[in-house]
Amino acid sequence: MTTRRTWWILSVAALCAALAGFWLARELDSSGPALASGTWLPRPKTIGDFHLIDNLGRPFALRDLQGKPSLVFFGFTHCPDVCPTTLAKLAQIKKAAGLQGLRVVFVTVDPERDSASTVNQYVHAFDPGFIGLTGDPRTITELAAQFGVAVNKVTLPGGDYTMDHSAVVFLLNDRAQIAGIFTPPFETPKLAEDLDRAAPYLGKS
Repeated sequence: MTTRRTWWILSVAALCAALAGFWLARELDSSGPALASGTWLPRPKTIGDFHLIDNLGRPFALRDLQGKPSLVFFGFTHCPDVCPTTLAKLAQIKKAAGLQGLRVVFVTVDPERDSASTVNQYVHAFDPGFIGLTGDPRTITELAAQFGVAVNKVTLPGGDYTMDHSAVVFLLNDRAQIAGIFTPPFETPKLAEDLDRAAPYLGKS
């Protein structure tokens, strides 16, 4: 009798576990697209407000990221390889993806050298529609921390310096929340397809 009761309890427990697993898998599958070249966040990450200057010298805040999806990349104009390579890729991806209204936003981590005019000339070399941001160093440091971007100033021989930073591209939904994260290598076809898959999940809920 005890053995039969134990078997029944175990069977019910196994069934409950299986149903719970099925429910969890369904919830995870329905929470967002399966990205081939990045990670979709189960819950979008909210970014606090900030106040910077865009490449045309105009004030730029969190509200200016709302309304359309965006790809955000942190870098600097004196970057010898990673930044220009990434921005060139993003220009290709922007054209290849069918995501309506997609913006590419470049945030400098070197505001000491990157004025609005410098950033403007830099981003427009890749795409006239790119947005570049600069401004108060403390604000940029705080914004980078919100995105989880590591930044480190490295002194070079002769008194010059460079900036080490995370080479990550962030996908923001139209509420300016981080919805997905892409890491190198960035392959144009795969990332463009990922953006097309993500499109239905980036609108207002």
